[in-house]
Amino acid sequence: NAVVLFGGMALVGLLAVVIQVIVAFAATLAAPAERGQTIGTIQSGVVSGILLARFASGTLADLGGWRMVYLISAALMLVMAALLARALPRHAPQPLAGSSYTKLLRSTAALFAEEPVLRERAVFALLAFASFSAFWSSIVLPLAAPPLSLSHTTIGMLGIAGLAGALAARNSGRLADRGWGQRTTGLSLLLMLAGWAPIACLNTSLWLVLVGVVMIDFAVQAIHVTNQSLIVATRPEASSRLIGVYMMFYSIGSGLGAIASTIVYAAAGWLGVCVLGAAISAVALLYWVIVVSRTPAPVGACSEA
Repeated sequence: NAVVLFGGMALVGLLAVVIQVIVAFAATLAAPAERGQTIGTIQSGVVSGILLARFASGTLADLGGWRMVYLISAALMLVMAALLARALPRHAPQPLAGSSYTKLLRSTAALFAEEPVLRERAVFALLAFASFSAFWSSIVLPLAAPPLSLSHTTIGMLGIAGLAGALAARNSGRLADRGWGQRTTGLSLLLMLAGWAPIACLNTSLWLVLVGVVMIDFAVQAIHVTNQSLIVATRPEASSRLIGVYMMFYSIGSGLGAIASTIVYAAAGWLGVCVLGAAISAVALLYWVIVVSRTPAPVGACSEA
């Protein structure tokens, strides 16, 4: 039943925000000099889960059908809820004085208007995850079709290759703490753009695709961690609202990348998807060169040296 399916997907999407609540919570608990490193550690877990889930879900689908993926996911969520209830430290709420939920939403919009770093990093989030999602949302189409006709498990193993890149970028938060946030962003954007070249060689060599996967996943993870480290450093007391705004753009980029890549694949095949992903990456790099790299660095724990 399509209505039940989409209703369940919407509910999962709504409640998946708990991940970003944990990121913001950890940022408030960390010392200022370690905030970027803390965010990097947690985000490496988030991205690792996303990538490993592709392999796990493909294996489960081959073993017991697609329903098994959702049943086991539900069981894992119950276990995770119990573990978090025991493991998370108790933390007294600290609401804004006299604030209502409506006022909090208005203050969040005000933060976006007042903080140029938040606006810049939101654009990076949208573009980087549009490119990232363009790859991961459509790669299954050429791999599952003839002449390759790979199984779900084999296709899911691409996630393991991506995991190597994501874990390698874990320390990007520490670089942001030391004032290398802008440089890390520029180099990561260049790497993300370059990664589409080997990915375009899908019909020639799957090994080249694996190289491209590592490059793109490393770049996106480094950008993602650096973004959050820099925006939280602007106003640590408003970290939850800052990350909330940022993740809105992340989600929009992920959705648009997925929709655009499948449409382009239907019209122009895998090469068209690669052109799309590279074009999005090029726009992000151009934005960094023209706008962000020339912006004076903010003063704070994560400012440029």
